[in-house]
Parts: sequence; C-alpha cells; structure tokens
Amino acid sequence: MSTADRTDVVILAAGQGTRMRSKLPKVLHPLAGKAMVRHVADTAAGLKGARLNVVIGHGGERVQQQLAETGASFAVQSEQKGTGHAVAQALEAIGDDKVLILYGDVPLIRRETLEALLAEVSEQTLGLLTVILDDPTGYGRIVRDAEGRVSAIVEHKDATPEQLAIQEGNTGILATTGAQLKRWLPALSADNAQGEYYLTDIIAMAAGEGVTIATAQPAAVEEVQGVNNRLQLAGLERAFQRREADRLMTEGASLADPSRIDVRGELSIGTDISIDVGCVFEGKVSIGDDVVIGAHCVISNASIGAGTHIAPHSVIDGAVLEGDNNVGPFARLRPGTELARGARIGNFVETKNAQVGVNAKINHLSYIGDATLGEAVNVGAGTITCNYDGANKFRTEIGANAFIGSNSALVAPLKIGAGATVGAGSTLSRDVADGALSVARGKRVDKPQWPRPTKK
Repeated sequence: MSTADRTDVVILAAGQGTRMRSKLPKVLHPLAGKAMVRHVADTAAGLKGARLNVVIGHGGERVQQQLAETGASFAVQSEQKGTGHAVAQALEAIGDDKVLILYGDVPLIRRETLEALLAEVSEQTLGLLTVILDDPTGYGRIVRDAEGRVSAIVEHKDATPEQLAIQEGNTGILATTGAQLKRWLPALSADNAQGEYYLTDIIAMAAGEGVTIATAQPAAVEEVQGVNNRLQLAGLERAFQRREADRLMTEGASLADPSRIDVRGELSIGTDISIDVGCVFEGKVSIGDDVVIGAHCVISNASIGAGTHIAPHSVIDGAVLEGDNNVGPFARLRPGTELARGARIGNFVETKNAQVGVNAKINHLSYIGDATLGEAVNVGAGTITCNYDGANKFRTEIGANAFIGSNSALVAPLKIGAGATVGAGSTLSRDVADGALSVARGKRVDKPQWPRPTKK
C-alpha cells in the first residue's frame, strides 16, 4: 500500500467521563453489547487503507486491552489539556497524508459518512463534519463569512450572543492531512475560557492560509452525538437498536414491536422471519427462512435453521439447529448442542454438548448433557444424564428409536442400544442392549396401618 492510499485515523479516548459516575473508563461503557470505542474502531477499520491511532489516558491499559486485536497504535495523554493537545500526542505516529479525527465516545458514526468526508481532503481542502441542530447548546458554532465560507469555529463558552444563535454545530470530526496538522497544532494557544488547546482553532488557521473548509453533514443526528452520561448512552442504545430493527424489517423480518428488540452483535436473517417482543440477540447469530421466535427469547452465537419455531422465554447459546425444530417454551440450549432436522426440545429442558438426532424428542423437564441421541429417540419427563462424577465428565449414547421412561437417571459412561426401552423411574449405570427392556428400581416396601409420627 502506498502512503497515498493510507488514512491515519486518530481516535481520542483519553477522557475520564466523570459524569458517568463509574469506575469504568467512559469509552468502555457498552452500547449494543460492545464498548463505545470498539464501535468507533471497527467502523474506522472499514475505511480503505485505515491505520488506527488511539489517544488514551484515564484507564488507558483497559482501553488498550479492549482494542488489542484491532492492531491500533497508542499514544498517552497524561494531562487533559484539550482536544488539540490530545491529537498532538499522536503526531509522531501519523504520516503526511490523510488524517481523520474521531472520538471514542461518539459510537454511531457511519463509514459512509466518513468516506464522504475523506473524499474532500487535499492540500487545499480540509473536511469538516457539521450538524444542524434545533438546540445546539454545548456545541461549538460554525462561523461563516459573508460568502458562506467557513471562517472559524467558536466554542459555546467563548461565543458571543450573536454566535450562540447559530444553529450549525461542530461535531469535532474532521479530516485533513498530516502535513497540515504538523504545521497547525504547534501553533495552538490555550488563551480561552477553558485554558485548553482547542483542535477547532485550526479551522481559523486553515482559512487564514486560504485552505477551503469543505463541510459535510451526517445522514442522522445520532451519528455525531457523544456520550457524557448514562442518560445519553441509553438514548444512543435505542437509536442503534431502531437502526437494526429497520434493517431487519427491510431484509425480511416481521417484528411485533420494532422498539422492543436488542441486537448485540451480528444478526443475519433469511426471509419471512417473525420475532416477538423482548428478544435479545448476542454475538454472531444466523436465522434461516420461515423461523418464528416467541417473546423474550435470548439467542447467542447460534445458527437457527429454516422452519424452526422457538417458543417464548427460551435461551439458546452456542447451539446449532438444522431446521424444522421446535424449542421451548422455557428451554435452555447450552454450548455444543446440535439439533438435527425435526428434533424437539420442550419446556424446562436443558441441553449441553448434546447431539440430538432427526425427529428425536426431549419434551419436558429434563437435563441432557454430554450425550448423543439417535434418530427418533423419545426421552420422558424428568430424565437426566448424570455426566459428571465431581472430577470428570462422561458421555451417554442413546441409539435410534430408543424410549427413555420418565424420571430416569442415566449414569455415564453409558450406552443404550437402538430400539431399547428404559422403564420409568430407572437408575442405569450399565449398558442396555439393542431392543432390550431395562428396569432398575428399588424394591417396594408396604407397611399396612403404619402410624404416622405426631408432634410431641
């Protein structure tokens, strides 16, 4: 890659975020299940030739850990002296070509918006992202000359009454060249109400040199909204989730209520999907055609095959459902669960590391862990696989068409043959042959006219 194809992205993530009232660094607070700064980094990483540079300060080690796999380089801002001072800490790491300035607490910026901004950058042009607001309180104001050209940005606390009436606000996001930054940043002054080095002051410097300030606008205001407290974070969470809901409906899902769904990862879907209220999707989830998901289900890192019905209040984590399955209500499928086509997991059933065969059924109140069930196995209510001896885990294998009676305890390691039958209430610790019946119950004892104990 030539340097001309490279964009140095500087992400400012050094702030403490005292208004969050938290020991966690502000940029690490999660939005849609992922740290805010990770949202920014992942978006920036999608830009052509992007090289990430993150300015850290408060909680810097934790921020580094969160971004370790992005390949970002880090610079430390040990004192909080303003945005201009923060960017200056990264100067040694950036080249002379395009540079994009982003913020770790502005998580919803879109890649398309940034690409449009970067397209404006040259030695004669600086790209500035601005936003029109009904109430721009707290935002720096975009000052334009008589011909409409940007001449400066005035921070809210330094603005005159006339400037406070301007509705065009500065988002803080800008794109320029490294060569320009290296010329302008050392010339910044802290002679202002805050006693800080404002990055925004480079706009006046650029205008003074005859550099054109090209402005762009985001598609939606939430793209450029930052987070200073938990109320604002909650607002952006709902904005993100509404964005995801709109995408899902466009791609073929019917949502009972678009305002009551949470996607905290990557959710891919087929067509004719139905999702009821209160469902949460975490990690990487794929859903095939004609799937119906009942209310208040939590699905994490799972593949849901076509034609599957998941009844309300089911939890599916790390499982693969091949299709035409029925699950729930109140079922829990834990990691390693694999349901072959047509398999059914009923109410209050828990599975873990279990392979359930074609058309097999575990309908009620059972725990099946570390097990393989063949085709058309029928497991009665209250059955458990006793897979753990306190130190090691063992497997249970149940052959095709076997029938397990209710309230059975299968003590692994154990093999139950194809077509075998286990009588209800049995505790088995020895293998069962194909086609055999096995009943293992304690001897019944009856005492006629037995006197029940009474209180003394």
